[in-house]
Amino acid sequence: MVRATASPFWLLAASLLLTIANAVPLSAQTTVGTGSIVGTVRDPSGAVISGAEITITNVATGQVVKLATNSSGSFNSGALIPADYKVLVSAKGFSSAATPVTVLVGNTAFLSVELKIGNDREVLEVQSSTLQVNTEQPTVQGVLSEQQIENLLINGRNFLDLAQLEPGVQIQNGSDLGKDGFSSISFGGRFGRTARGEVDGVDISDEILGATTMNIPASGIQEFQLSQSSFDLSTELTTSGAVNVTTRSGTNTIHGEAFEFFRDSSLAAALPTPPRLPEPFQRSQFGGRMGGPIIKNRFFYFVDGERTLQHEQAPVPSRNGASK
Repeated sequence: MVRATASPFWLLAASLLLTIANAVPLSAQTTVGTGSIVGTVRDPSGAVISGAEITITNVATGQVVKLATNSSGSFNSGALIPADYKVLVSAKGFSSAATPVTVLVGNTAFLSVELKIGNDREVLEVQSSTLQVNTEQPTVQGVLSEQQIENLLINGRNFLDLAQLEPGVQIQNGSDLGKDGFSSISFGGRFGRTARGEVDGVDISDEILGATTMNIPASGIQEFQLSQSSFDLSTELTTSGAVNVTTRSGTNTIHGEAFEFFRDSSLAAALPTPPRLPEPFQRSQFGGRMGGPIIKNRFFYFVDGERTLQHEQAPVPSRNGASK
């Protein structure tokens, strides 16, 4: 069986669109394919500071969003692509403060900054004070970061297998729905056909059979978010949960990798019935990715492709206990 898991051209187009969208500040709130930063700025006495200048810089791409606090000393970045950011806060009569913030897909990061009295040209580096518990969104959710996805080995490299790292989540084989090579997700024992899936804000759910309409290379995923419905199981007014995936994009530095994963029946366990030998099986998964700048700080490229080549025999136990 030979199957391509995704088209590199599709990922290239999605990456370019995300990059272009990030070049212009957006006024929208957090959406399915983005995150955001909200916060307040105060002085040493605890009073809010209005009109403070906020500069949010994407560490990897150099994209900059500038805004100011309102009369309540609050600010909202609008939609930001998931990435590591540096937030610089400055106001007249106060020393500036710089703090790192990580924006996760589908999440709102809250930042509370206290400015010290001093020269506004002086910049104080502040450790991130974002809340570890999200009090801004009333949802049950979890996000797997780029580092976790990179370091966790997945048997078969099915991108939905990442979902099983969250509690109460199981994978259902899409072949049960008539879709060989695809999978669906069960949240809290619910039927996997009702789960939703989105990639970079685009719905990839199969409205008729369930599961997804496409597979994504695991090497092309930047973040993987799961949101579980908190409705009672007796209601049918909502889906059981949703999967939200964002793909990688290019940065100001050229980066990439090439890989191959090989598995053979000689390394597998023997069958529990005669002839007690591993059935012939061989799988090779190979691919690579590369990204970098076209115009520094403005325009980037990213390509990713992965392919699976698999040879196998399926043993069928007979009534006498032997395998055919």
